[in-house]
Amino acid sequence: MSIEYVPTICPYCSCGCGIYLVVKDGRIIGQEPWKEHPINEGTNCPKGKNSYQFLYSEDRLKMPLVRKNGRLQETSWDEALNFISSKLKEATPENFGFIASCRNSNEDAYVMQKFARVVMGTNNVEYCGRLCHSPAAAALIPAMGSGAMQTSQQEIELADCFFLAGVNLQETFPMIMRRVLRAKARGAKVIYTDPRKTTTARHLADIHLQLRSGTDAALINAMMSIILAEGLEDKEFIASKTAGFDELRAFLSKVDLKQAEEITGVPLEKIKEAAITYAKADRACILYDQGMSQHYVGTDNVRNHANLALLCGHAGKPGSGINSMRGQINGEGSGDMGCLCVFYPGFKRVGEDSAKFFEQAWGVSNLPTKPGLTYIDMLYKCPYLYIVGGDPMMVVPDTNNVKKALEKTALLVVQDIFPIEISKLAHVVLPAATWVEREATHTWIDRRVQKVDKVVDPPGEARPDWQIICQLAERMGYKDKFNFSSSGEIFEEIRSCVPQYKGINYERLSKTVGGIHWPCPSEDHPGTPTMFLEKFNTPDGLGHFQVVEYKPPAEVPDEEYPYFLTTGRSIFHYHTGAMTRRTPKLIDEVPRGFVEVNPEDASKAGVKDKDVVTLETRRGSIEAEARVTDEVPPGLLFVPFHFADSCANVLTISALDPSAKCAETKVCAVKMEVKA
Repeated sequence: MSIEYVPTICPYCSCGCGIYLVVKDGRIIGQEPWKEHPINEGTNCPKGKNSYQFLYSEDRLKMPLVRKNGRLQETSWDEALNFISSKLKEATPENFGFIASCRNSNEDAYVMQKFARVVMGTNNVEYCGRLCHSPAAAALIPAMGSGAMQTSQQEIELADCFFLAGVNLQETFPMIMRRVLRAKARGAKVIYTDPRKTTTARHLADIHLQLRSGTDAALINAMMSIILAEGLEDKEFIASKTAGFDELRAFLSKVDLKQAEEITGVPLEKIKEAAITYAKADRACILYDQGMSQHYVGTDNVRNHANLALLCGHAGKPGSGINSMRGQINGEGSGDMGCLCVFYPGFKRVGEDSAKFFEQAWGVSNLPTKPGLTYIDMLYKCPYLYIVGGDPMMVVPDTNNVKKALEKTALLVVQDIFPIEISKLAHVVLPAATWVEREATHTWIDRRVQKVDKVVDPPGEARPDWQIICQLAERMGYKDKFNFSSSGEIFEEIRSCVPQYKGINYERLSKTVGGIHWPCPSEDHPGTPTMFLEKFNTPDGLGHFQVVEYKPPAEVPDEEYPYFLTTGRSIFHYHTGAMTRRTPKLIDEVPRGFVEVNPEDASKAGVKDKDVVTLETRRGSIEAEARVTDEVPPGLLFVPFHFADSCANVLTISALDPSAKCAETKVCAVKMEVKA
């Protein structure tokens, strides 16, 4: 047979880069760059260049598995689904929980939340965005009216100042890094906050604010205080487009700059330089990631960066705003589709009005009107759990306690493409299709909706996620509400229920390289690359300042646990590593977990480069190979979270942001010893 070159989108981060897959005899044998795609223009990062190999890993799930006599055994779809449906009929709306994934398509996610609400009668539906970017919605919806990225990836290049808040751009979003580099070549300045001296700090930042972990709020308050003292606030913008400024100004007038220097560890001269650089820019763009948001004060951190943008008028124009950098293929879309316990699809807040709207749209009655349980609460409080495309045994803090809770479940269903860590505890494991083994849409980082066509068949009896859920709903007596024959039919229902997607359809997406940005209110609308051009999406159309007081981390070092621990990513791996650790070229680059240790700390502890060390917190311990490097300052240890054999979240603390219920996975106290 002839070789085909099939265009598709990379399955890793949420940039949405184009690639060509080389297909022969129904099997992918290679890939080539897609030079015409507007996001990556023919360039891909290491993950993007090796995007398909994991599909052919020997341990791909091909058949349903049911636990019998303590062991998972292959079975038929009928037996697996009949068993699940019989057990779910024992569950109540209060004790059932559904956890979706940032890797699901829009169609998958929509069907999953509909199953939870229609079939199970509960708002106990979440996805992994709760664990990283939920502070965006909690902070930015009150401040500006939306937690989504405010500018497009192409328009990022229009900025003449970038504020990179806790985002190691070179390792986590290399394609966006290229755009910042282009702007920098034209004279743009880059401010970067990160406790580590990363590759981004060394090669991109003009001003590296190497703050102590968890002190973002103190830093931003100091910057805003300086901006006001210098008279650099955008007075016209504040007067015409914002509310609450007087309260913020009164609070900032009391900020002690010397104390801010002591708290953050950043010299006051550098804070002042950053403040003036940001304020004087014509277009300044804040890009932030988990380093800023994954704290128990994550919502406060996002609120304060929004304050900074509003103070200087850096919002509502291309190349500006405060922009959440979602890390996974459908981090935006899964939230848009309603996989959050406080939102129905389209970010309609849970309540009687939303329930009535969807009762009419779906032809049902008695939809739940009260918020459900959040992701972590479900793990501890729901004995009936259905988990798709994610691994709480890798991503949730205090993993040892999570395991104890999951061992007590009456039914744990895991739907995935590999036997992941949580599969070891599951009663049923169902084999799912991957991103190119079914037709679907995803919504990438800048609200960009793109369509991915089916390229190859899934292995064995693996099926698309939405199809599995619909077949289960039929067994639960709801066939007429889930009678979808294709992903296209699901998307048509999405369009009718989600106003932001109304003007987007499969035909338009098939003809539009690079996709369409929501909101797109009609089929003749081009989409919206930049939000808030005329006004903010708040009830009064104004941007709202929100006073933020600094709070220290939930846990700080002491005599017994003398170091700070922080976690993050590697350019060669993705999330829990389920895909990249099954990709030979990527695992060859970074084959195992490690811990970065400053030379000063290594010398005091008797640690040499490549020694295996034991890291221990009050919650558990792991082993990891030491990398002695000045990338971390004295007193700070860094562990990537991709590796099951050195699971970083065994160590992290489960202190939760009171607003967003996002966990403090970026700072806790730890001790280190050389393995005996």
